[in-house]
Amino acid sequence: MGKKYLIIGGVAGGATAATRLRRLNEDDEIILFEKGEYISFANCGLPYHVGGVIKERDDLLLQTVEGMNKQYGLDVRNFSEVIAINPTEKSVSVLNHQTGESYQETFDKLIISTGAKAIVPPIEGLDNAKNVFSLRNIPDMDVIKAFIQQHKVQTATVIGGGFIGLEMMENLVELGIKVQLVEMAPQVMPNIDFEMAQMLHAQINMHGVNLILNDGLKEFRQEGRELLLNSGKVLSTDMTILSIGVLPENTLAKEAGLELGFKGAIKVNKQLETSFQDIYAIGDVIEVADAVNGHPTNIPLAWPANRQGRLVADIINGIPAAYTGTQGTSVAKVFELTAAGTGNSERLLQHHGIEYHAVHIHPNSHAGYYPGAAPIALKLLFAPDGKILGSQAVGTEGVEKRIDVISTAMRFGAKAAELASIELAYAPPYSSAKDPVNMLGYTVDNMINDKVRTFQWSEVDELLAAGAYFLDVREDFELATGALENSIQIPLNQIRDRLSEIPRNQTIYVYCQVGHRGYNAARILMQAGYEVKNLDGGYKTYKHATYELRQIDIKPTDTALKKTDTPPSTSDVIEVDACGLQCPGPILKVKESMDKMQEGQRLEIQASDFGFSTDVEAWAKNTGNTVLENKIQGNKVVATLVKGSHEAVVKSPTLPTQGVLTETKDGATMVIFSGDLDKALASMIIATGAAAYGKNVTLFFTFWGLSVLKKKKVKKSGMAKMFDMMLPNGADKLKISKMNMGGMGTGMIKSIMKQKNVDSLPDLIEQAHNLGVKFVACTMSMDLMGIEKEELYDFVEYGGVATFIGDSEKANMQLFI
Repeated sequence: MGKKYLIIGGVAGGATAATRLRRLNEDDEIILFEKGEYISFANCGLPYHVGGVIKERDDLLLQTVEGMNKQYGLDVRNFSEVIAINPTEKSVSVLNHQTGESYQETFDKLIISTGAKAIVPPIEGLDNAKNVFSLRNIPDMDVIKAFIQQHKVQTATVIGGGFIGLEMMENLVELGIKVQLVEMAPQVMPNIDFEMAQMLHAQINMHGVNLILNDGLKEFRQEGRELLLNSGKVLSTDMTILSIGVLPENTLAKEAGLELGFKGAIKVNKQLETSFQDIYAIGDVIEVADAVNGHPTNIPLAWPANRQGRLVADIINGIPAAYTGTQGTSVAKVFELTAAGTGNSERLLQHHGIEYHAVHIHPNSHAGYYPGAAPIALKLLFAPDGKILGSQAVGTEGVEKRIDVISTAMRFGAKAAELASIELAYAPPYSSAKDPVNMLGYTVDNMINDKVRTFQWSEVDELLAAGAYFLDVREDFELATGALENSIQIPLNQIRDRLSEIPRNQTIYVYCQVGHRGYNAARILMQAGYEVKNLDGGYKTYKHATYELRQIDIKPTDTALKKTDTPPSTSDVIEVDACGLQCPGPILKVKESMDKMQEGQRLEIQASDFGFSTDVEAWAKNTGNTVLENKIQGNKVVATLVKGSHEAVVKSPTLPTQGVLTETKDGATMVIFSGDLDKALASMIIATGAAAYGKNVTLFFTFWGLSVLKKKKVKKSGMAKMFDMMLPNGADKLKISKMNMGGMGTGMIKSIMKQKNVDSLPDLIEQAHNLGVKFVACTMSMDLMGIEKEELYDFVEYGGVATFIGDSEKANMQLFI
């Protein structure tokens, strides 16, 4: 007898728990409640759809209610809000927002995955503001996107410089909107340290964003069109995005009497169980242990939620498992820069009184002699005993790779100096023989073995004020980039000959550009008897840290909210992303897009399948369209097409033109005689491709091929029942013709198809039908084999050889499979 499990909330944690529970036990009753419409969506991608980077809204919908119900046998109830938890009665109260009905549902085990809610402080004037939004889900995204289009937004203000705030800032800029970002803290992205964040500040300024730090929003005026900051500064804006942060959505837990902890998050043990037996909690709503310092915290990230979702299902099913803590590994894109981190920042370590050392280096992302190398600012924090406490990195490429390596080392207890011994993949386009992670390890090794002593950028100004002796070992030409006041310059290669110029009665504070030459100079001086310290990370780190924000004046537009019936058009070019799709997916995208376009319009499509480069040329030639550009860009094929012939477009770009096919026969016919999976797949791929080329395709299914068309099983008797027992019951039950190995081969093929993003046979059949492919079942074969019309897809037509011959007369391609 199965158990009954209730899950409150979908998305990362709840959906993962539900599917894992089902995979572990087919007999359990699993009910998932979601108060909104969407149960599983990519909330991290929401800002990128607002900015148009992610073109298709549906790409954000990871799973539908129907899909989860069908695939996993779950009872998924959206628009169903759990309004109360009754721990002692082991039941919940549910409100159906569509019907208004309220009802009770009992449980054996309950999982709370209610996530987090946006912080919306009681700012004066907020209730009257008509242009203020926050972004947490799909409906929020839709409202923001619609407002931008309908009101022709020209200026926008983002309040808060966390992950969502930064992503919204970038995507609003991508739309051509002038953006102001207001952050109450001294920096954006609070999980990294100030000197690292300063690189982001400079990049933000470069893109024309007016970044205002150490200031907050005090009041909305003029229905949100004017913002008064704490400093007294007044900003004009067409819209405002509140991204101040999030708090655990603990309302249900609090009302039910569950024990709460850090920031009101639900307290759980290592088995994710709350203070009430049989009630568990996961995701953004729970308190976790900081994996570095051991203190309770709340870290709302997708990875922990997914991990906890799987673990709680294992725990409920008696599998030994525990969630021991969160490192907080994260990454964000800020225009061209990537910023990533793991573990604790200096600020957090100082807050908890934890002793630490810091290392800054600036290596290239890959071998400097290979084109495209770019520097990475990489920081490591470690304890006196060598324990890795945290790491941060900022750069344009290879950033998250290094943080992931360090995160892994932390998880398995590696010491900081042991980073030097990690064997990492190397080739000039990807890294250096001594990877940046290795370089951190070597630097730490030098420090713990007293080969060098360092000082930090944050100590420089105080030391300068105290009259400390600074030795600049850079070359003359480098001084133009800046230097520390009153420092003495002796290039590294001259130090041995000029030791007499360097005083021996005080500490020598050495620096170069990034720290490497400073280390070499320190070794020379130390062996000559000097007391020496090297500036960690060099002058470059100090220069980053002391960047001064530029005040960018964003002049107000007409502050009256503008309305228009039609959204503004930003381009005549239709952009399509077909990356990750296998053949014939990219060509199908081209065809579907072209069908919606007017003659003379342009389509730009990118695909990660390099075979697409030749496919698109052939497709355009045979459909009367024109390829204007077809190039390899990075790791993608980027093609630009115009609908219609190039000559017609050039002669009259504003008037519709008609592309002409030279072939008189535009049909394709195939006889599907086989019921093997691989042959059926080939048939559908060819049929879909031919239909995408504009051909009228007829598929004629006879004898064993009729199994491909089966959709459901019906009750039979006699000889028909025997055929039914011996033949597959549908497209998803077919076996491969070679190397089936009792079904293992078929399973392997299906698994590989899923990994490679190749659609399943039933999906390919539906695609072919949607493209107009004609499916004909041989009635004579159906009669001989006892196959009923009710078993087959609804769109199947019925006929005999005359039907096939008639269509073949119009075809210039005929196949027998």
